[in-house]
Amino acid sequence: MSKATAEHTAAPPRRVFLFLQGPHGPFFHRLGAMLRRTGAAVWRVGFNAGDRAFWFHGESYLPFTDAPEDWPAHLAALLDEKRVTDLVLYGDTRSIHAEAVAEARRRGLRIHVFEEGYMRPYWVTYERGGANGHSRLMEMGVGDMRDALERSDMEAPLPPGHWGDMRQHIFYGALYHWFVMFRNGDYAGFRAHRDLPVAREFQLYLKRLLLMPLTRLERALETLRIRRGGYPYHLVLLQLEHDSSFRQHSPFDSMADFVDLVLEGFAKGAPGHHHLVFKAHPLENGQVPLRRMIATSARRLGIADRVHFVPGGKLAKLLDDARSAVTVNSTAGQQVLWRGIPLRTFGRAVYAKPEFVSDQPLPEFFAQPTRPDSRAYKDYRRYLLETSQIPGGFYASRGRRQLLRQVVDMMLSPHDPYDALRNGTAAPRQQLRLVR
Repeated sequence: MSKATAEHTAAPPRRVFLFLQGPHGPFFHRLGAMLRRTGAAVWRVGFNAGDRAFWFHGESYLPFTDAPEDWPAHLAALLDEKRVTDLVLYGDTRSIHAEAVAEARRRGLRIHVFEEGYMRPYWVTYERGGANGHSRLMEMGVGDMRDALERSDMEAPLPPGHWGDMRQHIFYGALYHWFVMFRNGDYAGFRAHRDLPVAREFQLYLKRLLLMPLTRLERALETLRIRRGGYPYHLVLLQLEHDSSFRQHSPFDSMADFVDLVLEGFAKGAPGHHHLVFKAHPLENGQVPLRRMIATSARRLGIADRVHFVPGGKLAKLLDDARSAVTVNSTAGQQVLWRGIPLRTFGRAVYAKPEFVSDQPLPEFFAQPTRPDSRAYKDYRRYLLETSQIPGGFYASRGRRQLLRQVVDMMLSPHDPYDALRNGTAAPRQQLRLVR
């Protein structure tokens, strides 16, 4: 064999994946195990006992027990020692992840970012380099997406009618925080990326699990009253105040600021027979007293009899009859646009394109909202489902299996999901199935 032939047939350099923090539960462990079966090396840095509890391959676990200030130097040494080629993480805004992403970019490493689906909960987001406000989608126009779609004639799938991931999500969250609260002795330098103490967060998760039947009943009754009220209503999609999309990619310091702005706009512009419905995030845990905060502001503005609060749950029943919707940058805005309902946003969001998101002042929006360009949104939605949105979920076992069938090959590909579609190398997408 000639030297040129030998060089041509030489095996590619071995991939070395370094995992940081992932979604609660065993998804990252399962993903690492499958990558290891491809011949890649896989390592996991754990920052607390919750990280350790869900990583079952002890030989590849690397505890970080020092102070957060020591993390950048520790990471740089680790990247050198393990000869890391790929960084894997869930979300890119918490400080340990943001620092790791910056270092990985300096070194030219591949950065694999997982997030909850932009069209959650039926899909998971997988991107390279960044997600949400750091996603490549932020710089793309609908025209660019239409050009890329010329290679595809896939029909965009409809979401299933039922979903079974929420209880598992809450369960794994509670269990994770139990380990951090009671088994964290080896991680003296650990600091949570949220301001809320871990013990308090565990209490809120546990309370939410215990009160789920009562909350479900309250939600059903309030939704029924609204739907039978016979009045036009506008929907406000609330978010978790500690969520990275709200904290990093919005103009508000607190949810109270957003609530006051919306109520004042509604009081000034909405017709007198219209109502306003605030819907809490499905994972809202009571950390922020939303109900009391909304009621106090509504009374001050003299519109208390026209303002309603729904504690979490699914969005579809409320959206079916909504006149419009307002949010900071919630991914639930995608469900609004899919139905052709006018939407007003205030933060950076991957779907906040001028073709289908209003920029009207709030009083004007509530008086006469402009409708989205539904054709443009359908092209946008199809583009996401052909690229970064993968059927499945992090928390339910069937959802993990469905996700793993596709995402490992996407991680091993030389192209990110967006370039793969344009280059014609994207794998065919699975049909969306009910995940329980």
